[in-house]
Amino acid sequence: MQRRQFLSATLATGAVATAAGLGLLRPQLAFAGDVSGWPAKAFDAKVLNDAMMASVGKTDVPVSPKVKLTAPSIAENGGAVPVTIEVDSPMTADDYITTVYLFVDHNPTPLASQFSFTPASGQAYIQERIKMAKTDNVRVIAKTSKGELLASAPREVKVTIGGCGG
Repeated sequence: MQRRQFLSATLATGAVATAAGLGLLRPQLAFAGDVSGWPAKAFDAKVLNDAMMASVGKTDVPVSPKVKLTAPSIAENGGAVPVTIEVDSPMTADDYITTVYLFVDHNPTPLASQFSFTPASGQAYIQERIKMAKTDNVRVIAKTSKGELLASAPREVKVTIGGCGG
C-alpha cells in the first residue's frame, strides 16, 4: 500500500512540475488571486479609526447578537492568540455575509484579517490565530450582501508575552 501511495504522489508531483514548466500554471494567480481589490489602505492603517474607515467606511457600527467572537481572556503568547468568529446568516443567494473584518484596537496594524464569503460558503465561520502586541480589545465587523454592517462586542484579551515585536 505504501508503494502505491509513493508512486501516485510522485506522478502527481511530476505532472504539476511539468504543467508549471510549460507555463500552464501561474502560481501568482493560483495562490494570490486578483490583488487589484486588495484593501492596502485598510491593512496599512496605523490607527483603529483609520483602518475601520478604509475597510467599512464607518467607525461606529452597532453591536449585533448575530456576530459571535470567541477569544481567550488571557493569552500566554501574543504571537498566536486563538480566535473564533461565527456570524449567524441564512447564507442564501440574496442574504449572506460578504466580508468579515477582525480588528485589534492598538496593534501596529489594527486590521488583523479580512475574509470574503459567498452563499456557497454555507456559513460565515472562521478559526484563526492572530498576533497581538499587548493586552487589547479584539472586535469583528461583518458586512452583509444587503450592505448592512454588524459588529461584535469588543473582547479584551490580556497578553502576557507580546507577539508583534514585544
